[in-house]
Amino acid sequence: MAASAFWEDAAAAQEKVRRLALLRRRRERWEELKREVDDAAALLELAEEEGDLSLIPELERQLEQLQARLREFRLEVFLTGRYDARDALVTIHPGAGGTESQDWAAMLMRMYMRWAERHGFKVEVLDLLEGEEAGIKSVTLAIKGDYAYGFLKAEKGVHRLVRISPFDAQARRHTSFASVDVLPQVEEGGEVEIRPEDLRIETFRSSGAGGQHVNKTESAVRITHLPTGIVVSCQNERSQHANRETAMRILRARLARLAEEQREKELAALRGEQTEIAWGHQIRSYVFCPYTLVKDHRTGVETGNVQAVMDGDLDRFVHAYLEQQAGAEVPRR
Repeated sequence: MAASAFWEDAAAAQEKVRRLALLRRRRERWEELKREVDDAAALLELAEEEGDLSLIPELERQLEQLQARLREFRLEVFLTGRYDARDALVTIHPGAGGTESQDWAAMLMRMYMRWAERHGFKVEVLDLLEGEEAGIKSVTLAIKGDYAYGFLKAEKGVHRLVRISPFDAQARRHTSFASVDVLPQVEEGGEVEIRPEDLRIETFRSSGAGGQHVNKTESAVRITHLPTGIVVSCQNERSQHANRETAMRILRARLARLAEEQREKELAALRGEQTEIAWGHQIRSYVFCPYTLVKDHRTGVETGNVQAVMDGDLDRFVHAYLEQQAGAEVPRR
């Protein structure tokens, strides 16, 4: 970095600095885990020497926590994709079903925010469109932390809910769907080239709650990338400039993911494989009634503790999927 030529390519230099910082943080985590393993070994040795069975519960608690943290650290080693170490953009859209599906989308939004909180990640609401009665029509969250995208890419797909609807006066059981899309956060410059002449930028009045400012100014922004046909919009911020910046962030992420998918298709064609993710193909079901069960249809991992999952306890599903993708054995719990 001290070399005079290092900063000639600013985008490449920033990427190298970011990568170096990430490797340093990974080394620090490894050293911290090693210290904790040594402490646990010392506690075990003390218990054996003194025959003190009262230390066993504390030792079991430490080992359980260490096992979970070591497993996550091991998974980070698997996450070698170009954008895996980046922040994530999570977009949630309800399926058909009106208020019922919109409420389900809001429940998923809370679930991912709680997951982020558990991992010490920061969450920023980039764009939110609330439903008329309850729930949300769409939301885009920026989840910021090391490997946020690498872990959350496991959540891309359709999520299915079965429950007694709180919006049904006859208390009937309803099935709702919502789609979750996950994109990597891509910085401006260098990684994704967007030419101004390839963009069509339109402004319009925001819809939903927001008062007189929303109703009287065209602060919402819609951007169409003409070569690919990708359309993004944002109306969460009060200023047109802020909405445009947010829309461009989402567009860069979608273009980066499109390039990654194209490379994956080319590799799959060489291997003779074809994969597809479609709206009708749910990755996970959440059953609240007549029994409680959350089951991932890709790995077979399931749990009856629905409330814990809705409070952000997703690691068993995320880890199993990533291990499956890496070719490792998927533990059944």
